[in-house]
Amino acid sequence: MNRRHFIARSAGAGVSLLLSRQSGWATAPTDFPVVRTTAGQRNFTSSAVEQTIERMHKTIRDPELAWLFENCFPNTLDTTVQFRNSNAQPDTFVITGDIDAMWLRDSTAQVWPYLPLTKQDPALRQLIAGVIRRQTQCILRDPYANAFYAEPTKEGEWKKDFTDMKPGIHERKWELDSLCYPIRLAYHYWQTTGDTSPFDADWLQAMQLALQTCRQQQRKTTRGPYQFGRETAWSTDTVPGNGYGNPTRPIGLIHSIFRPSDDATVFPFYVPSNWFTVVSFRQLATMIDRIAPTGNAGMDLAQFASECRALASEVETALKAHAIINHPKYGRMYAMEIDGYGNRLLQDDANVPNLLALPYLGVCPASDPVYKNTRRFVLSPDNPYFFQGKAAEGIGSPHTLISSIWPMSIIMRALTSTDDQEILAQLRFLKKTHAGTGFMHESFDQDDPAKFTRKWFAWANTLFGELMLKVAAERPHLLNKPL
Repeated sequence: MNRRHFIARSAGAGVSLLLSRQSGWATAPTDFPVVRTTAGQRNFTSSAVEQTIERMHKTIRDPELAWLFENCFPNTLDTTVQFRNSNAQPDTFVITGDIDAMWLRDSTAQVWPYLPLTKQDPALRQLIAGVIRRQTQCILRDPYANAFYAEPTKEGEWKKDFTDMKPGIHERKWELDSLCYPIRLAYHYWQTTGDTSPFDADWLQAMQLALQTCRQQQRKTTRGPYQFGRETAWSTDTVPGNGYGNPTRPIGLIHSIFRPSDDATVFPFYVPSNWFTVVSFRQLATMIDRIAPTGNAGMDLAQFASECRALASEVETALKAHAIINHPKYGRMYAMEIDGYGNRLLQDDANVPNLLALPYLGVCPASDPVYKNTRRFVLSPDNPYFFQGKAAEGIGSPHTLISSIWPMSIIMRALTSTDDQEILAQLRFLKKTHAGTGFMHESFDQDDPAKFTRKWFAWANTLFGELMLKVAAERPHLLNKPL
């Protein structure tokens, strides 16, 4: 199922069911339906996650927010992971929710909030190690693909796309962030656990492919091996230029023919993903230096780390030279897309990486002047995909209908905010726009949250859980009374 086509209307807002809670909980929601998957039907259960839910029920004084956290935070584990031990090694396949495929981006983001809990839950640590191993095999299968099936022989609805579609690939849209997210997960898993077992010869080969692919997509001398075409009624679902994308000038940036939304870029230098590359390949270089992966067949690891750093530095230099524009109203700020010829696209998209999320991804502090100017732009009506309606305000995407706000953008606004009142406003928006379902969605109509896309979208759910944990840790006073 194409993600853009699933529209749902909630019927759950009028349903209520008494929930029994143990007496120690500060918030005992008695007017909300049981919507979380029952214990016996959950795909994976983590003792640390369950303890976190118990703890947060004592912290969150707003009953509805506590209920939302209980439903959303464990949703990835409850419903989307398929964990097994294959040849005595953990292997974890993670679907997005209502699509039975694994995106390299989404699978990282879905398990990301659980990383801090791996210290106290060995089974959870194994599950995330299994995600890293599965992502490694996906990259080895095809570093240009963005989404994969669990079975390497399966063919799906896009098998007739005009690209090198191999069995086992759900979709082959080249999105630069698809190679950055697995590095982000691997680096922070290693930093959190100290475990180096997932970083074997296969992982090292996959990382070499990632570097090679990014170098190819700088397109300094040739267009590279990637092409894409699709028979579709959606203009953003395929690319111009005989499948190569719009023309660019080789300035050191890396092409991303599609955005994180799976929509085609207008100008293929997608700035947020290039910044993500800078962060990710420096992290990869650090791992190579410190871990020295086994089974490297005599590979010069110092040289590989140096090449990763060289790529990061080259991209950073090009971004600083070409991606910052002088806006007459906002001053020095980032464009979302550029082409090296001076053309630029001034907007933001709800999907991460985006301009709003740069501090979240470790690109810059929230206090950075260029980021602050950019943030003012993307959270204003001057951003054509910033919508304000009766229900909420937030960023949308060409991927969904005009006037559709993504909860992910509301969550990311709160995650990157340093202002109590702004964070509280986002929590109130999230509380009033889940349409009685108890879960986050892909998008909702700015005036009517009951009109939404994707009832089952695990990334948005766990991202909400991550936000609540961050607020509880850093600003607990915001949760000590009902909103």
